[in-house]
Amino acid sequence: MRKAMRLTACLYAALFAGSLPVGATEPGAAAGAFDFYVLSLSWSPSYCAAEGAEANRQQCGASRPYAFVVHGLWPQNERGYPEYCSSSQPERVPDDLVGQYRDIMPSGGLIGHQWRKHGSCSGLSQETYFALTRKARARVTVPEAFTRLDKPEMVDPQRVEAQFLTANPGLEGDAIAVTCDRRYLREVRICMTRDLEFRACEAVDRKHCRRDRVLMPPARGG
Repeated sequence: MRKAMRLTACLYAALFAGSLPVGATEPGAAAGAFDFYVLSLSWSPSYCAAEGAEANRQQCGASRPYAFVVHGLWPQNERGYPEYCSSSQPERVPDDLVGQYRDIMPSGGLIGHQWRKHGSCSGLSQETYFALTRKARARVTVPEAFTRLDKPEMVDPQRVEAQFLTANPGLEGDAIAVTCDRRYLREVRICMTRDLEFRACEAVDRKHCRRDRVLMPPARGG
């Protein structure tokens, strides 16, 4: 069972290779020892397009047109981040708990991987960690223009960031980073305190997309 879970974890690590937390990793760090959270919102159509046949079918094969979805709520340090922390909680996330969060995290594999790699470092129970993840997601307003796209759009990442700033009073430019790969806009990362207040995060902010234009594919079903 543990070998299978590790294999799943490796698969998701590969699929999100361009979408990881910032800085050097700290495997096996003490749970609860971190500075702040990063809420990562993934533009699902970009993930599906970039990964193609390797993409998770629960997320990319479904009829629901996913737009921004929660990639994860990541414990982060000013430099580096903990991962795969020792925890008294089980590695496996129960199916009934997974079912409660599919509306914001569209696949069971993603939910399980996020718990093992990041949630285990929060120092929280599985139930509390995922409840906090939902609360963090509710803290952020996605601009109406990105609740769904019906056709492909080339966008300026800085403009996307500006739209998030406008939609979220109190969110400053040094607390958010829009990321991309060579072609697609991939994620919006927002830094929050443990109490889910927006806060500055230099290491995250400086990893923003530096391209002038990137592609946002349309939502599936669009």
